[in-house]
Amino acid sequence: MLDQLVQLDKEVFLFLNGLGNPSWDGFWMFATNKLSSIPIYLVLLILAYRQLGLRKMLMVLGTVAILILVTDQLANFFKYGVQRLRPCYDPEISLIMRLVKSSCGGKFGYFSAHAANSFAIASFFTFLLKPGFKRIGFLLFLWALIVTYSRIYIGVHFPLDVLTGIVIGLGLGWLFTKLYIFALHKYQL
Repeated sequence: MLDQLVQLDKEVFLFLNGLGNPSWDGFWMFATNKLSSIPIYLVLLILAYRQLGLRKMLMVLGTVAILILVTDQLANFFKYGVQRLRPCYDPEISLIMRLVKSSCGGKFGYFSAHAANSFAIASFFTFLLKPGFKRIGFLLFLWALIVTYSRIYIGVHFPLDVLTGIVIGLGLGWLFTKLYIFALHKYQL
């Protein structure tokens, strides 16, 4: 059963990765770059400041920093614990896939920290800012999907890697939203 799932994952990866076109490579490399999300995150902090004030925005900043730290460390724990090769290191498909990046990155890829982080941030800020900005969730989850797909497009993650990252990111985003609310009430901010 697990072997069939892994084989299906490789087939879906090859299909999605094979849809790539050199004229789109630049866009997907931009989307996958961690620095490309910084302007979005700065806008989110400005919106949080406008809606919540300075003290709560600083608490948001601290919560988000811990959220990203936890998400990254959990992804590393799984990558080295599960030790599933990235597509570009998988001898079964590495010669027939498109690797858009100049390098493949670390040897192991289960699960995608990019996917987990982008969905954790999207879910956290959607809850936080939705009362004042009704469509913020749509925009944040659209960007998270773009970042997530970029990992398959450039050839460094299988679909199951990013799907797991999405689920974990949504779960951690929900958990840290609850922790943020708890802290607000406990410290009466």
